[in-house]
Amino acid sequence: MSILSVSGLAISFGSNQVLRSVNFELNESEILGVIGPNGAGKTVMLDILTGMMKPSAGKVVFLGEDITHKTVNERCRLGLGRTFQIPRPFEKLTAYENVMVGGIYGDHLSEREAAHKATDILEFIGLREKAGVFAGKLGLLERKRLEIGVALASNPKVLLFDEVAGGLTESEVAEILEIVIKLKAGGISIVWIEHVLKTMVEGTDRVMCLAEGRDLICGLPTEVMASKEVAEVYLGADEDE
Repeated sequence: MSILSVSGLAISFGSNQVLRSVNFELNESEILGVIGPNGAGKTVMLDILTGMMKPSAGKVVFLGEDITHKTVNERCRLGLGRTFQIPRPFEKLTAYENVMVGGIYGDHLSEREAAHKATDILEFIGLREKAGVFAGKLGLLERKRLEIGVALASNPKVLLFDEVAGGLTESEVAEILEIVIKLKAGGISIVWIEHVLKTMVEGTDRVMCLAEGRDLICGLPTEVMASKEVAEVYLGADEDE
């Protein structure tokens, strides 16, 4: 059953049409990977889905409701959460306090409720031992984990990941994959933009390739990765090859 539906999504910046017509559906407890060359509009798409940007055309339906014109806060309260390519924690707050903020402002929890939830989330994302460390002192993997934790604190039904594995070592990517698999098992659906192809093959149910402002192809990960379309626009192969 579809939990998120996107149809005809388009946006332009002056004469530059970044998205022309993007269409996809995300099912319950599904992980949809999104790949594509730099400049394909992947992050812009997430910005539109979360309400940070307004599309020039198209519709976003979440839980059966048209949210195309709803605010960031309204979408968050409905159950849309996201991470950013470059982690954005409150660096002078501890990891524990960062997650608490997510619960208080994202899910309207009391401080007591948010504190309890923060403890559980830090355990889930593997940061319990770093609870009292200022976010600005955390390493990249820890900051990526914290991004997920803060997003989780708002009680999302759908998470939008923007290169949450970017910049990590192979073993660290495996740790992120473990968290993603647990999220899916818990019933959370995910749209996951990533350049680390290992995550797209091993951690998704379907993969969509975004190129030239359109959803070029969408299907099973191995089939999409082996497709002529991806070879041409994402991996840089010539049409004659």
